[in-house]
Amino acid sequence: MKAMIFAAGLGTRLRPLTDHTPKALVSVAGKPMLERVILRLKDAGFNDITVNIHHFGEQIIEFLRANNDFGITIHISDERDMLLDTGGGIKKARPFLESNEPFLVHNADILSDINLTELYRHHQKSNAEATLLVSQRQTSRYLLLDDANRLHGWINKSTGETKPEGLTFQEGQYKEMAFGGIHVISSSLFHYMENGEWTGKFSIIPFYLSVCETARIQGYPLQDYRWFDIGKPETLAKAEKYYSL
Repeated sequence: MKAMIFAAGLGTRLRPLTDHTPKALVSVAGKPMLERVILRLKDAGFNDITVNIHHFGEQIIEFLRANNDFGITIHISDERDMLLDTGGGIKKARPFLESNEPFLVHNADILSDINLTELYRHHQKSNAEATLLVSQRQTSRYLLLDDANRLHGWINKSTGETKPEGLTFQEGQYKEMAFGGIHVISSSLFHYMENGEWTGKFSIIPFYLSVCETARIQGYPLQDYRWFDIGKPETLAKAEKYYSL
């Protein structure tokens, strides 16, 4: 089972912790967040993991080497020349990820107790090309899903902006769900990235929104689970407290 961890981020919200350290190696209760995610994936059966690097990337390479890649196969997708964002990062890592089986994508700064194996199996049983962890929680930006959990759009409640461009809907027409930073992708989705628009640096959510009327992009709604976005000082502190128990 294959997975990818986004570990290339600059971690600007965590400064000064990231002034001399990559965000993925910031400690949470005595253990780097990258290690926590790798071990969670390993426990769920993922034994072939790609890690992308940019900011202080050589520290991540040295960390993985010092830990013997945690006893699994780990590939480095090197973005030190140019940070490619989430969509561009997945596309660059295509040689490591593409196969007959789907792969799971996990932000290094997301910690949760969801059952990753169940999410992966749910995707395998569906005919979707991507399955996104979503939940009902307070945020300003929401994915818009129909009753079958298929993605149709996105809205920024603060600005009123919607995507795809020209999307019109009535209040209550769609479920408004927040993305949880974990998703499962079938290799068939790479076909849609071959369009010239999707080159270099791009984010995965605008890509999903541009193809969701032709490709099946679905949500995987979950509630009542532990979830921390530890890319911010206040949530890092909460995670520190929880994992110290």
